[in-house]
Amino acid sequence: MQTSFLDRFSPYLLLVLTILFWAGNFNLARAIHADVPPLGLSFWRWAVAALLLLPFAWGSMRAALPLVREHWRLVLALAVLGIAGFNSLVYVGLQTTTATNGVLLQSVTPITMILLAGLVLQEKSTLAQWLGIGVSLVGVLVIITKADWQVLQQLAFNRGDMWIVLATLDWSLYTVLLRKLPEGLKGMPILGFSITLGALAILPLYVYESVTFQTMPVTEVSLASIAYVAVFPSLLSYMFWNHATQKLGVSRTGQFSHLMPVFGILLATLLLGERLQFYHVAGMILVVVGLVLTNRKRI
Repeated sequence: MQTSFLDRFSPYLLLVLTILFWAGNFNLARAIHADVPPLGLSFWRWAVAALLLLPFAWGSMRAALPLVREHWRLVLALAVLGIAGFNSLVYVGLQTTTATNGVLLQSVTPITMILLAGLVLQEKSTLAQWLGIGVSLVGVLVIITKADWQVLQQLAFNRGDMWIVLATLDWSLYTVLLRKLPEGLKGMPILGFSITLGALAILPLYVYESVTFQTMPVTEVSLASIAYVAVFPSLLSYMFWNHATQKLGVSRTGQFSHLMPVFGILLATLLLGERLQFYHVAGMILVVVGLVLTNRKRI
């Protein structure tokens, strides 16, 4: 799949699909945390993704080698931040924190993205964008608290939450740095290089985890989990996210992170038989209104 092919689709649609896949990844990681070690899942996720991608990306990667040599610091930073760092931090954090805490902490991602975009890229944000972020953030809180604000006072934070906070900052910086890519590295080349280098960066940590803590089990659950996270939240989602960031900018792209709890609820309703409540609907409406406010000039 090439960037030119993605141009046929709305970047907003690509972002919606990205968050849907990541919502599945987030809930899956929490569901299997007792059976599958975090760094093992992270390494095999990207190792398999690299094996699937390289046959299609190798030609464009070879053609882009002169640019990679020129911008090697940026390429390495994107690989370490977006591939090795973010996913490993999330998986480690979900070992000791709840999915609710994780979603709550990640809901500040659009804010950190806007702040970093202003500092690094001098990308200006409008009042409508800040208003949209505020409205959709309220929607996230309505969903998480079940419209009972006293729930926030009862949330207990632990060591796992600090890993999620670091993951949030990590992902924000990754998204901002994507905007610095030269044209010749966008699309398939940067995806190929970042996934390959990111998997190699995780490898020594995975070996240490296997020797010191827990080895990666070879079971139906672990194999199915790796297959899902390698294709949907990895290959497709990163391709979609990178493309949309180049098209829309950091501020508009980051706002879509607030769809995470929305899709988490919809998945639970469809797959687990959970009932949709009034506060779910109210929160979803607020999130969508916030997205419209943020992107109204381009819809």
